[in-house]
Amino acid sequence: MILSDLLNNTRILEISGAVSIPVDGLAFDSRAVKKGDLFFAVPGSVSDGHDFIDAALDNGAVAIVCERWPASFRHEITYIRVDQAAVALGELASAHFGHPSRKISLVGVTGTNGKTTTATLLFNLFRSLGYGCGLISTIVNKINDTEIPATHTTPDPVRLNDWMAQMVVSGCSHCFMEVSSHALDQSRIAGLHFKGGIFTNLTHDHLDYHKTFDAYLKAKKKFFDNLPAEAFALVNKDDKNGMVMLQNTMASKYTYSLRGMADFRGKVLENRFHGLLMNLDGEEVWFHLIGLFNAYNLLSVYAAAILSGQDKMQVLTALSTEQPVAGRFNYVRSNIGITAIVDYAHTPDALQNVLDTINSIRQRHEQLITVVGAGGNRDKAKRPVMASIACRLSDRVILTSDNPRFEEPEAILAEMQTGVKPEHQKKVLTIVNRLEAIRTACSLARSGDIILVAGKGHEPYQEIKGTRYPFNDKEVLEASFREITG
Repeated sequence: MILSDLLNNTRILEISGAVSIPVDGLAFDSRAVKKGDLFFAVPGSVSDGHDFIDAALDNGAVAIVCERWPASFRHEITYIRVDQAAVALGELASAHFGHPSRKISLVGVTGTNGKTTTATLLFNLFRSLGYGCGLISTIVNKINDTEIPATHTTPDPVRLNDWMAQMVVSGCSHCFMEVSSHALDQSRIAGLHFKGGIFTNLTHDHLDYHKTFDAYLKAKKKFFDNLPAEAFALVNKDDKNGMVMLQNTMASKYTYSLRGMADFRGKVLENRFHGLLMNLDGEEVWFHLIGLFNAYNLLSVYAAAILSGQDKMQVLTALSTEQPVAGRFNYVRSNIGITAIVDYAHTPDALQNVLDTINSIRQRHEQLITVVGAGGNRDKAKRPVMASIACRLSDRVILTSDNPRFEEPEAILAEMQTGVKPEHQKKVLTIVNRLEAIRTACSLARSGDIILVAGKGHEPYQEIKGTRYPFNDKEVLEASFREITG
């Protein structure tokens, strides 16, 4: 592609050199640059791409997009100065791949909890309705039935546009994607054209990155501020920040609620371990998903489908067959009647939602044992809060490792322990080894009891000192039940 053709929709401050040159690819990591590439010098929180311009040129880059001129120029190279290199990367990536997001109906889902379930349910729903679809999520990325492993909740702009171009070629008419606060802050979705945006909720998370809750909120709000007028903006009215998201959007505004008046309303009639009975838009429907948080997810999916022009009864019928998303309130039963639940809950709000759901369903003579930890090199403020919630809403608590990453797990657990009140100390065990913690929970449980293993959900690994070791909570539970009960 000719460089000048890529620049049509990008605000350029200055250009030095020719723009009639061919560009073979785009790169923002100097190590990945190939001959003929356009290199983007993107400033980051850890390193600055401007420091690697020479390395990119040595690897074959033919042009540079930067925010400030380098100390010296190479005469045969084209330099382009822009306000924000990260934004330019997204815009030029879209142009390079033929603006694929304009050729499909792209719906983004943002919020603290529920993004993965909502996006996945939408993908499954539209596939069942006969549409070709793409999915970009924490668990897996899909182009129709072809899976692409997930490494980030929201990938980089080059990968995003590449995948969407493949979706167009594969006959996809819709794409549903999680939009993380990190991606919004880093302009990873710049240049994408959304037909709709969904807000689930906003609670304490990622403050290790955003530093303040206000900065976290503004990152989420940025998504709705940038939606085009022809898009829909759908928000959870029961979350106090839902209406904040709509303040400056040009998109058509819609709300959903389980508590009061809204454009789309629902009500939980029954909540059991085997499913939910809801009144949704005037119709009673039984769903396989469990809990109040999933009632919100189902309501938002229904609303988004209607706003996307789908038939009400076809949508409700298809949703009634949906199964829980991997790692989200998945349960295992032992042969002596112990119920174990695996959930990705790794924030205070998510943990409370899951425990509240279990407590609303269980009979009070049943013991609830919660196994929970907190990830390393992430928001430290939530660690004691999660321990406190687990103690308040469980009969027994086992604090253990999550993904300690480069922190010492003992130090993480010591910080969680500060959230355990004196009156709860007797109900708490601390077992650093996650395998032993889950086995211990299984050995403590009796027939009818409930075990919650929270924090890692679908993840098939445990990350320790830069290495990902195979580890799956559900498989460990199943093996533990076999060992204990035979």
